Amino acid sequence: MDLTNELLRNLRNRKPGYGLEQAFYSDPDYYRLDMENIFYRDWLFIGHDCEVAKPGNYFTVQVGDYPVVIVRDRQKQIRAFHNSCRHRGSRVCAAERGTAAKLVCPYHQWTYELDGRLLFARQMGDDFDASQHSLKTVHCESVGGYIFICLAPAAPDFGPTRALLEPYLAPHRLTETKVAFQSSIVEKGNWKLVWENNRECYHCVANHPELCKTFPEAPSATGIQGSKEDPEMVAHWEKCEAAGLPSVFRIAEDGQYRATRVPLLSGAESYTISGKRAVGRQLSDDVNAQQIGSLLLYHYPSTWNHVLGDQAISFRVLPLGPNETEVTTKWLVHKDAVEGVDYNLEELTHVWLETNNQDRRIVEENAFGIRSPAYEPGPYSVEHEGGVLQFLEWYSNSMETRLSGETKLSKVA
Repeated sequence: MDLTNELLRNLRNRKPGYGLEQAFYSDPDYYRLDMENIFYRDWLFIGHDCEVAKPGNYFTVQVGDYPVVIVRDRQKQIRAFHNSCRHRGSRVCAAERGTAAKLVCPYHQWTYELDGRLLFARQMGDDFDASQHSLKTVHCESVGGYIFICLAPAAPDFGPTRALLEPYLAPHRLTETKVAFQSSIVEKGNWKLVWENNRECYHCVANHPELCKTFPEAPSATGIQGSKEDPEMVAHWEKCEAAGLPSVFRIAEDGQYRATRVPLLSGAESYTISGKRAVGRQLSDDVNAQQIGSLLLYHYPSTWNHVLGDQAISFRVLPLGPNETEVTTKWLVHKDAVEGVDYNLEELTHVWLETNNQDRRIVEENAFGIRSPAYEPGPYSVEHEGGVLQFLEWYSNSMETRLSGETKLSKVA
């Protein structure tokens, strides 16, 4: 049977309210279709403006088969390029991050300007045209301190994404922050299992004792289920909106991205064991309100985020294979905050380092069980797992649209 038709048939035959068939979580061919139709076509969160704060700053990332370098050029524009030399294809920048006056391929020293133009290629003959051998560009956009890239030849319009997310992010001035700490872990499970686990807190009480000291388990917390009917949530939105912080739940028409602000438990200020602030200095000089909770921002397929009064925490999801996913977490603080004076790194990172490791074990056990020949999809909790259903609806609609050309929109909001 043709692979595309098989995948489409399995999507269309999925029992409402139930999970996906085993192949979606483990089959290498299904994974290839995911990469080609999702990760190689959608906008992906890749890093932060503050990671390339000055001209010449760069960092690298691998998205499936594509090595990419992100750099700030001399005009202070953030750019992204395929990290492959136009001579014989060698990787130009091998380091995870660095600073360079020029981008120089270590193989034969082909030298590129920070805007990608080829400046120097030794002894290539009189008829060689350097202007035809610039680094290949990758679509790149920045919004509110977040850098997104798109590997597709023609990228989807980023305008609607910017319009929804920018008002929520702008007060926090994340372009004026720094990365206090970064952690990357590999979860031995399919990327969709990582997202399914993230999209519900049905599992939280039994698995996340540190997080549950401050983050609410209620399904309304993430906006998908009943947030507009939750009096505490509505009161929090009104309070934050009055302080100039957009907070009301908003979601894209196709369900791909959304934002909302939620209160933390018992008047907590931050994700710490005590619930007290982890950073003495405000994240943004423009936000002085107290107990603003957490701004939750999601963008499938690559990121979920928490932005608080003292810190911001970003999560980046990148598949490494059908059964491996890298999750990179970054803790942002005000650019002038001083470690050991304004914050203690262990206190800043403890809750989410523990939570990430707990989620890794959950995803790996989930993946282990799904690989059993006896596995069959089970029902999701209507009360607690609406966020998972919404994610699967987005995934299914995206794959159906791209594989068959039939346009579908999200129903869950």
